[in-house]
Amino acid sequence: MEITQLKEQNTPLSFEDTSIAFAHKSNQELRKMYWLFSIMNRRWMVKTGTGFVKWAFKFRIPLVKWAVKNTVFAHFCGGQSIEDSQQTINTLDKFNIGTILDYSVEGEKNEASFDHTTQETILTIEKASQQPEKIPFCVFKMTGVASFDLMAKIQADESLTDAEQQAWARAQERVNKICQKAHAHSVRIFIDGEETWIQDTIDALTYDMMKKYNQDSPIVYNTYQMYRTASLGNLKAAFEEAEQGNYWLGAKLVRGAYMEKERARAQEKGYPDPIQPNKAASDQDFDAGLRFSMEQRHRIALCAGTHNEQSSLLLTQLIEQYQLPQNDPNIYFSQLFGMSDHISFNLAKAGYNVAKYVPYGPVASVMPYLIRRADENTSVAGQSSREFMLIRKEKKRRRKN
Repeated sequence: MEITQLKEQNTPLSFEDTSIAFAHKSNQELRKMYWLFSIMNRRWMVKTGTGFVKWAFKFRIPLVKWAVKNTVFAHFCGGQSIEDSQQTINTLDKFNIGTILDYSVEGEKNEASFDHTTQETILTIEKASQQPEKIPFCVFKMTGVASFDLMAKIQADESLTDAEQQAWARAQERVNKICQKAHAHSVRIFIDGEETWIQDTIDALTYDMMKKYNQDSPIVYNTYQMYRTASLGNLKAAFEEAEQGNYWLGAKLVRGAYMEKERARAQEKGYPDPIQPNKAASDQDFDAGLRFSMEQRHRIALCAGTHNEQSSLLLTQLIEQYQLPQNDPNIYFSQLFGMSDHISFNLAKAGYNVAKYVPYGPVASVMPYLIRRADENTSVAGQSSREFMLIRKEKKRRRKN
């Protein structure tokens, strides 16, 4: 099957159209996806496989690294470097989908690695400035540029040693350096959400960056994990601050990624569970966050980071309700690379702004991210089954044609 370019506007929106969802995949690539998600559809295989892969990487077994690179890494990541990711960037662009370059190396804990991640993030900003239509956003995690334990200590309002104060000053300077570069190049930058016991520290610094760099346009975006009970209130409070300060509030809404960890810690420490009681409550607050952001669109630039069809449809309805262009520059949809193509590609085909999170980095260093994707596809109700069924539907459609 030849990969065709799809850039027509005003196409009726349907998330059921797999011919659009997988137009960027050849028959061979589709068969590979079918095999991959058929494995991820079996919880015991994922659990056994991830355990084995962790062991194999620990002991540096080369064949396993090769296998991972050519399967899950190839599916969920753009490449091992920015340059290596260019083919993915170009392919997405052919279908009117932007790339969010995400240096997904995790677990670093020293100043040298924090400096390296800062410099790598700056390189993604420079890359985005050269290809603004292809790369509308960049992103980083605070734990990539600062110590997790240090941020937790700050949030707990514990006294810092002189060395810790100096380390925090360096961390703040790294964040400022990234945001300053983004502002200078007019590249929007996401600061990802993390665990609740460091998120207040992240929020405070992020809002300082917004006050500094979002005066004329939305450059810095905070992330609101709407599976947290406090997030809707936090979004509204942040809007009030932005309104008073006369700066843009960049808001990326997601459901969240640390539920089991959050609940386990709350139980262990004896404080109230910060996570919504059920999925319905998370969905309700996510959609309320969309409505609020659209009501306050004079002040809020919105990115809906969601793999949920109903929330995606709701945002398209709100865009229509407010009589806005489908490609309003301050309204974006976003999904992870390798997942929910039926949402991303159909939205883009219909003329909406869409960008995929495209992680990159050395295979071994990106393993924590890949393991989370495997776990997510088995633990989230229906996630792997949904992907698998859509791929199977497209395989059948192609056979008939």
